[in-house]
Amino acid sequence: MSSAILLSIILLYFGVLLGIAFYTSRHSTNESFFIGNRNSKWWLVAFGMIGTSLSGMTFISVPGTVGKAGFDYFQVVIGYFLGYFVVAYVLLPLYYRLQLTSIYTYLEGRLGATSYKTGALFFILSRTLGATLRLYLVIKVLEQFVLEGMHIPFEVTAIVILGLILLYTYRGGVKTIVWTDTLQTTFMLLALVICVGYIISNLHYDIPGAWRALGEHGFTRLLQTDPKSSGFFGKQILGGAFITIAMTGLDQEMMQKNISVSNLKDSRKNMLTLSFLQMVVVFIFLSLGGLLYLYGISKGGAFQTVLVDGKSQLQFILDGKNIIGDNIFPVLAFHYMPPFISVIFIIGLISALFPSADGALTALTSSFCIDILGIRRKQGATEQQQQRTRLIVHNAFALIFLVCVFVFRQIDNGSLIQVLLVVAGYTYGPLLALFAFGILTTRQVRSSLVPLVCLAAPIACYVLKQHDTAWLGGYAIGTELLIINSALTFLLLLATSHKGKDEQAHKKQ
Repeated sequence: MSSAILLSIILLYFGVLLGIAFYTSRHSTNESFFIGNRNSKWWLVAFGMIGTSLSGMTFISVPGTVGKAGFDYFQVVIGYFLGYFVVAYVLLPLYYRLQLTSIYTYLEGRLGATSYKTGALFFILSRTLGATLRLYLVIKVLEQFVLEGMHIPFEVTAIVILGLILLYTYRGGVKTIVWTDTLQTTFMLLALVICVGYIISNLHYDIPGAWRALGEHGFTRLLQTDPKSSGFFGKQILGGAFITIAMTGLDQEMMQKNISVSNLKDSRKNMLTLSFLQMVVVFIFLSLGGLLYLYGISKGGAFQTVLVDGKSQLQFILDGKNIIGDNIFPVLAFHYMPPFISVIFIIGLISALFPSADGALTALTSSFCIDILGIRRKQGATEQQQQRTRLIVHNAFALIFLVCVFVFRQIDNGSLIQVLLVVAGYTYGPLLALFAFGILTTRQVRSSLVPLVCLAAPIACYVLKQHDTAWLGGYAIGTELLIINSALTFLLLLATSHKGKDEQAHKKQ
């Protein structure tokens, strides 16, 4: 299929998003931008958040992991499921009780202004890196498989896509995104189901037969039982639970949509519904990954183990090219499947991209305006003045996204889902520790030391991870990096803290 037709489909898709944005942003205010006037429907938020929580990285990178690791990633997803219950029954009640617009204002009331600003800045750093990593992956695919034939540079593609995201988010914010995410999640899931159905039909399987074939090729292996391995199931499940607590429960983007629901009961329904749906959808994505490799084998592809820099590396060679990892889905969709699958792939890909990119841009704008600039607290600031500040910040973050996308292009290693989890381990650890310290203790931090502690712990963890197998007797750190980082931060906060008023009063009694 020609690049021009695919590009026309992408532009038409954007036209639909802009139409929704125009309709939903009528009579919008700062309140509707930040929290959707607290009247979003829980079921709408839950469905739309599937797209936000999965993103374009899931659409491309998760199926690609099956070639090397089978269903190992599902161990992390089981942990995600458990983590959602902590968010639903511990964090959401806290946010609703305090009627928060930015969840980081909890830190100000409990630990002071410095902790509040530090927590907000770590979220801004975490979400910026995570969102731009996802954004980069999708832009790379669009450049390689859609726009390269039209000689449109990567840089131009990135600028245009970010410009279009700005167009439909700059006014409506959360109020708009709740609806656009629902549309995009629908298209993403339809694309997933159609692609699975096509491959099963093309290979002349029924569903039980396809599952048997996946098992025979070793793609459905799930639990790793070697405790020293970074993929050991205990570490993966526990790490996944903490990743959800941090990347969902302590993430302004995710919580901004949850607290836009009118009451705690419905918000909790949203969270628990999301936890179940995410497991189902990721399982289908992993099944798609195995089916893609089976399809590649039917076209003459084969796995090979080669030495690269003295290390064994598994490759999947098709027509002389290694397409294991992030390349397997787009290469097969564009070069070995009929044109209608190429269209379905593009629609699914951009539908997976934008719920994560637009939500991140809105959440970062909200957090910076509320937590760092404090525009909701400035006396005498009119609605128009606040809106002007918000738009400047919104545009500034779009520019930062663009710079980060260009940086990630230089460090791409071919399988970005693992990079995302490692980045989360370093950046969300201090944020998780600050909230845990506030909730689990009555002690007070020493404000001047909080930023230093929150920087020292990730640096120490980075050094440890670089030498983990040598220093820890062959033990490789995996997704539990987040736990180690947050635990170290917590201990440092505890060591430098002093008794709170409540604790002192209790001891006197």
